[in-house]
Amino acid sequence: MPLFQLILLAVIQGVTEFLPISSSGHLILLPQLTSLADQGQALDVSVHVGTLGAVILYFWSDVREAVAGLPRLLRGRLDTPGARLAFLLIVATIPAVVIGFILKATGAIDLMRSAFVIGWTMLIFGVVLWWADQKGAEVKEAQDWTLREAWLLGLWQAVALIPGTSRSGITITGARFMGYRRTDAAKVSMLMSIPVILASAALLGVDVVKEHDLGKLSDLAIATALAFVSALLALTLMMRLLRSVSFTPYVIYRVVLGVGLIWWAWP
Repeated sequence: MPLFQLILLAVIQGVTEFLPISSSGHLILLPQLTSLADQGQALDVSVHVGTLGAVILYFWSDVREAVAGLPRLLRGRLDTPGARLAFLLIVATIPAVVIGFILKATGAIDLMRSAFVIGWTMLIFGVVLWWADQKGAEVKEAQDWTLREAWLLGLWQAVALIPGTSRSGITITGARFMGYRRTDAAKVSMLMSIPVILASAALLGVDVVKEHDLGKLSDLAIATALAFVSALLALTLMMRLLRSVSFTPYVIYRVVLGVGLIWWAWP
């Protein structure tokens, strides 16, 4: 694959995975709006691994604490912050995994991969994000996360299986409705992405191995590294900006892109 396309793919995935503007929607649109060929499953796996590395590095202290808490969780004990965090992340992941498996098994997920669908989800969930950000209180911190909220945010996350919704955008929306501060809503959302990206990469990886579509190892390595760097930069910038800026700039982008896609793809 040409180096330019590898760079473009990795940057798009890296930047949009954690910003509330939908990485899946942008990746689907790339071949539809350009003359570029579809990147294939192997590259999808590689850029997901790159973004996974970025979020793990950025939130390393929380990730390390959750991993350290897993042995206690496996013994049925939730008496440490790490065990509790690991448990809540698992609970929050269940809805997306179950519903995602059903959609993939039935083929329904492929029916939603269109610019028209992405246009509407960009527009609708962009407005919902703006509403939640404007009306939501800022009284809760990430450590206030409860079992009930983990399950509810897991259901919000499952909605992101519709292309264009944005996994980070919809979970941040749910957290803001629950009263979490902007930075803490983003932190919870980013931590929730780790098991979901792991599950997604594993599922795609199985398909790649079955199809023997390993491609060129150099292409995969380049895409992984570039996705890691771009995701880390985007995540760092967003978390810093949220201390003083709302989600409105992302909402404006979503609305403009959504309206443009609806107009372009109108049947």
